[in-house]
Amino acid sequence: MTAPSTPAGPAPVLRRIARPLTALAAVALPTLYVSAVDPNAPGHYPTCPFLQATGWWCPGCGGLRCVHALSRGELTTACHDNLLAVALFAVLGVFWVRWLWSALTGGRPPHLVLTRGRLVVLLLVLLAFTVVRNLPGGAGLAPPLV
Repeated sequence: MTAPSTPAGPAPVLRRIARPLTALAAVALPTLYVSAVDPNAPGHYPTCPFLQATGWWCPGCGGLRCVHALSRGELTTACHDNLLAVALFAVLGVFWVRWLWSALTGGRPPHLVLTRGRLVVLLLVLLAFTVVRNLPGGAGLAPPLV
């Protein structure tokens, strides 16, 4: 008598792409919600606590409006709502595509190293963006009031 054969597991490529696809789903589901529920209509989302406390736009202010605009293909509006978020989404999109490609080809996944120097640069960019978008000359970087 022969031993019963065990069912074959998922193909190695399916196992390799599971993580990038799970990450995509984790981003796509909230994006679909923000696409459907307009952040420009008052009452749907809470006000930013930093904006409420200081009257200044934080680096994330306008992020939901930015996602809403991007989900509708309105790049100019998204850039006006939060240019830094658009840049971050582009970088993350490239990172994700590289991750998926490495999973499909069996290569090494991309590795992001956050050194002290890179962290300082990131914090300086966030600080500069926050200050500039709150100055009269940087009003084009501030989202519209709701």
